[in-house]
Amino acid sequence: MHCFRSQQHMRYHFYVLVMVLLAGLFLNLDNRDMLVLLFAITLVIVAEMFNTAIEVIVDMITDSYRPAAKLVKDVAAGAVLVAAMNAVIAGVLIFFGQKRLTQIQSQMQQNLPPDITKVVVIGIVSLALIVIISKLISNTGTPLRGGIISGHSAIGFLLAMTIYFSADNLAIAFLAILLAVLVAQSRVEAGFHTLREVVFGAVLAIVLTAFVYRIIPFIRPYLPWSHSPKPLSAKHQIPDYGSQWLTSLRDEGETPLGQR
Repeated sequence: MHCFRSQQHMRYHFYVLVMVLLAGLFLNLDNRDMLVLLFAITLVIVAEMFNTAIEVIVDMITDSYRPAAKLVKDVAAGAVLVAAMNAVIAGVLIFFGQKRLTQIQSQMQQNLPPDITKVVVIGIVSLALIVIISKLISNTGTPLRGGIISGHSAIGFLLAMTIYFSADNLAIAFLAILLAVLVAQSRVEAGFHTLREVVFGAVLAIVLTAFVYRIIPFIRPYLPWSHSPKPLSAKHQIPDYGSQWLTSLRDEGETPLGQR
């Protein structure tokens, strides 16, 4: 939280992390690609945290200009730059590598139901980041208490709505939603959140799950890259002169060289 407040680049890293995770869900990337993206961005965040810690230690040791202190800070900043370059390269290879666009388009065309495990993991990480960012921007609450959005309520309704959209049993879905309501109520009774804050958390989780399970499958068939290319008409097709030559040889009773 200190790094987020004091380092402008750390805020950019958090925003990009949320957007990349949501984009991975939208494009239906497989678990391997999502893991690579998450690891690459996490490496950047960890490097930024080490860089901040090193800067604080250097400032504690000396309050005047020293070449050695400058070198330490430059090397720490260079480590963040290397990690960021690694993340950019990983993103380019995953989204634009050899045949990657074709594979992503194929996955979009299939419009398969979302992987529940992937949705839950990425959803919890995304909600946690959004809750932390909201606390830091509003300067309210602590990591586990308070804030303008209830994280416990958001995660509870994320799990409940995942059960609702994936389970065929309405009774189980109702019980899951009831448990999420009890979690939200406990936060209000404990005095950690107001009713408005737990409602914000619930609405955020409901919108995220509805977006993944209902909106994305609905809009995918209408996207431009979700349609297979139409076959060429007869006048636009390239004639196969090789096949025509073999056919003419067979009609004349001759054997092609490759079959002699």
